Amino acid sequence: MSKKRILFVDDEPNILSGLRRMLRPMRHQWVLAFADSGREALKVMAEEPFDVVVSDMRMPGMDGAELLTLIQETYPHAIRIMLTGHADEKAILRTVGVVHQFLSKPCSPEQLKAVLDRATALHDLITNDQLKILISRLGSLPSLPSLYADLQRLLRDPDSSIQDVAHLIEQDLAMSAKVLQLVNSAFFGLYKTIDSPSRAVNLLGLDTIKALVLGVQVFTELKTTSSFFSVDALWEHSLKTGRLAREIAISKSDNRELADNSFIAGILHDIGKLILLSTLPDQFEQAVRLAGEREICLHMAEKEIFQASHDDVGAYLLGLWGLPSPVIEAIGFHHRLSDFPEESFSPALAVHIADVLYHQNNGSLLPGCVPELDEAYLDRLGLAGQGDQWQGFWNLLEERSMEE
Repeated sequence: MSKKRILFVDDEPNILSGLRRMLRPMRHQWVLAFADSGREALKVMAEEPFDVVVSDMRMPGMDGAELLTLIQETYPHAIRIMLTGHADEKAILRTVGVVHQFLSKPCSPEQLKAVLDRATALHDLITNDQLKILISRLGSLPSLPSLYADLQRLLRDPDSSIQDVAHLIEQDLAMSAKVLQLVNSAFFGLYKTIDSPSRAVNLLGLDTIKALVLGVQVFTELKTTSSFFSVDALWEHSLKTGRLAREIAISKSDNRELADNSFIAGILHDIGKLILLSTLPDQFEQAVRLAGEREICLHMAEKEIFQASHDDVGAYLLGLWGLPSPVIEAIGFHHRLSDFPEESFSPALAVHIADVLYHQNNGSLLPGCVPELDEAYLDRLGLAGQGDQWQGFWNLLEERSMEE
């Protein structure tokens, strides 16, 4: 495998010199390049593309937000990381949906190396040659759902409010009704009637509402009639996996972002199945039948038919859509934690546990195997033997569902 190419962009010579010194021991692992401006970075990338771009935020002429936006449009497969020493809320809002990860200056060599290791692993996941061949067979991937794209743009505006978000949802009557239906279900356990999108946003938070909007739109726009696959059952599975992943994340950390990303990833973790079903239905049915005949998991059968699996396809699409890196990682690695270079609790682990618990309690949605927990990975993280606690979360979720 060729070395990953990483480009650092900063207008301060001392910063670039420091990065060169800091990362010199990694030159056997990565090809490193440095640019002192946004324009220089674009010139360098035009000559030879890079896998990861790490940019400063505040630069004269073209700042980091503008640079990474252009890179997203021109080189969508590049992982984009913002390195900044300034807590600039307005600037950060401009990069929602553009930047995969933020890092604060000063950044320790260990932290930077860990982030770059994860970024290059993610790049391998969403740009492997077999997946490129599969994507070319799809013809064209779905575009980012319009209402979600509008939400992204609204959230970039520092003058927008929760009421603005609610008003946008209210303009789509079907979406408004679906969000209120979900929010008022026992699924969320709010035990109170929510009568407006505004109250829903206030109670659940913007990230949860965004996940619901994106999930509903994707399932609606990609929904297809099939005699061998139930999209409605997949939607129920996805919602419950998201909710359970969020509960598990909350039990392990008070990090709100980790919990929200676990919920979003849980709802979207099987989006690749929808894409394959709606674009290559005959081959997808072949994979489903193969899984049943050999009693293997669907993602294994997909590898034989497509040379890539639904988790690869889902991560690839959401990477192009600019969703947060932890969400993309969770979708891409939830079936194969052994390949995930993260040794702490993450959305990928939360979704893995939630997905396995759903299937162990409900059975598989399709013929084939019932997935099992990656006990070796759990043991490495000191989480072995916590199955009873996680099963308790599942039981509580099912009790709430029964109350509907």
